[in-house]
Amino acid sequence: MPSLTRSQIAQECGINGETLRYYENRGLIQPPPRSPAGYRLYSKDYVTRINFIQNAQKLGFTLKEIKELLKLRVDQTDQCEKAMARARDKLQEVERKMAGLKALRKALQTLIRQCETRTPSEECPVLASLNHPPQES
Repeated sequence: MPSLTRSQIAQECGINGETLRYYENRGLIQPPPRSPAGYRLYSKDYVTRINFIQNAQKLGFTLKEIKELLKLRVDQTDQCEKAMARARDKLQEVERKMAGLKALRKALQTLIRQCETRTPSEECPVLASLNHPPQES
């Protein structure tokens, strides 16, 4: 099986070599075997695993959640059910964040409108609003 050096696998996966070390420290990938000269030698299986990690991150999964998903790849029992449950949880989290962002957008639009309609002698509505405790939405 062909082996890749740290820089080769990093380049193939489009990541920094330090990211590999970070993934190792977080337990997402196992430290690879070393050559007689002490170089880390990665197999193509590492590319697949790193791609999995990156794709999961793009979907918003945390490294802790990704670690759980990686375990599901090994445990064949009910893996799809468990993965689907985690995806549903992530979707609910995204929807909560989107609702929060929509509320934030509305608040910013209101402040901008207030700025546009104020007279020059009035205090800036944006700056004035930052002086008060945040309002619950």
